[in-house]
Parts: sequence; structure tokens; C-alpha cells
Amino acid sequence: MSPSCLLCRMPVQYILGEWDFQGLSLKMAPPVFIPRPETEELVEWVLKEVTQSSCPMGAQGGPLILEVGCGSGAISLSLLSQLPQSRVIAVDKGEAAICLTQENAQRLRLLDRIQIVPLDVTLEGSWSHLLPWGPMDLVVSNPPYIFHQDMEQLAPEIRSYEDPVALDGGEEGMDIITHILALAPWLLKDSGSIFLEVDPRHPELVGSWLQSRPDLSLDLVAVRKDFCGRPRFLHIRRSGP
Repeated sequence: MSPSCLLCRMPVQYILGEWDFQGLSLKMAPPVFIPRPETEELVEWVLKEVTQSSCPMGAQGGPLILEVGCGSGAISLSLLSQLPQSRVIAVDKGEAAICLTQENAQRLRLLDRIQIVPLDVTLEGSWSHLLPWGPMDLVVSNPPYIFHQDMEQLAPEIRSYEDPVALDGGEEGMDIITHILALAPWLLKDSGSIFLEVDPRHPELVGSWLQSRPDLSLDLVAVRKDFCGRPRFLHIRRSGP
């Protein structure tokens, strides 16, 4: 390990060039977002819900999953590796993230079950590019959720090396979250689910936002705490017609 890298506070994941996530060895490269332990908890929750059959299954016996903001591919590839019948559509607006997910999928021999699509969900009509793959059983995302005013408080190694676009969620950290939720009626099957990693202040904010948008037919059905006891994960379900 180069002393110069330690002095400039480069994250160890970038120095090593790979990192373990859910038992998978994934390539890591700046500026693509480095997955955190909390996100492993998100994956574990999704797996538990799917295997307990509280989430719908696709025609091929496993769920069709959309990941918004795939980064290194950690969430998508973990779900694919542990749900043998599943298929994933992974989207990200960053070229570096798309390339890294592609490389990690190839390394893990999962390319045949994943579609990796450059896509910015904030652009009007972007969802139409996903329609050919059919309605999704699940949407999973660790979106940018840091409140903009909190960005300056991040550790120097995060601010210097990781893409701020993958971190900054706008004034209330909700910019990408609300886009994902607004697209749900177009993308999710009836009774389909959305699983999100969020800021601990978001469960209340998201609940209020959903109440203000009854047209979306989305219900916040569960909030789960992370290993530090903070409300970190949301399960939102689309109600039937």
C-alpha cells in the first residue's frame, strides 16, 4: 500500500482496487460510489422478503428487479447471485458506473441475467426506455440521499474521491427518491415493491410525500433500522388497481 495514497486519504477500497460485498469480490475504482455495510443490510432485507414470498415473482420463477443507480453493481450482482431465477435491469447515469457494473458482472459470469442501461431517471420520459423489459416485480435503490447542507461534513476522503452526484440528494435529500417513486406506477407490477436505503430523517418525509400523492397508489409498509439502530430502509408497495 503506497504511503502517498494514505497521506492523500484515498479510500482503501480504491487503493486495493476491489472490495468484498455480500461474499462477492467486486472491482472498485474512483469515482464510483463505494458500497457501505448498511447496503449489505438492504440486500439481506430484500432477499428475506423475496424468499418468504411476500414479494411477487416473475414469469420465470424469480423476480424481475430494477436497480436505480447501480454504481459498482454491488446490489444487483448480490441479488442475482443469491436468487438464481432472478433477472436485473441496472441503470445509472454515470459512464464510469455503467462500465464498472459491466466489468463486475463479467467477472462474476452474470452478464446473461443483467441488462445494464445508461439512464438518468430525472429526465422526462426516461422510464419509457425500460418498458420493453416489462413491468418490474421490485425496484431497489441506494440513491443519493445526503441533505445538500450536510455534504460539507463528509470525510475528506469521501469528498475528494467519490462522485458527489452519487451522494448529494438535494435540499432534503429527496431529489432522486421522489423521481423513483413518481416513476413507480409506470414501472412496477400491481403489488410490486420498492426497497430504498435512506437518511434516518427520510421515513417521515417520504411518508408525508406519499400521502400528498395518492395518485401514485404507493404505501409505506415497513421501515427497518440499520445495525446502529437508525431508521435506514424503506419498503414501499404499489397497491392494485
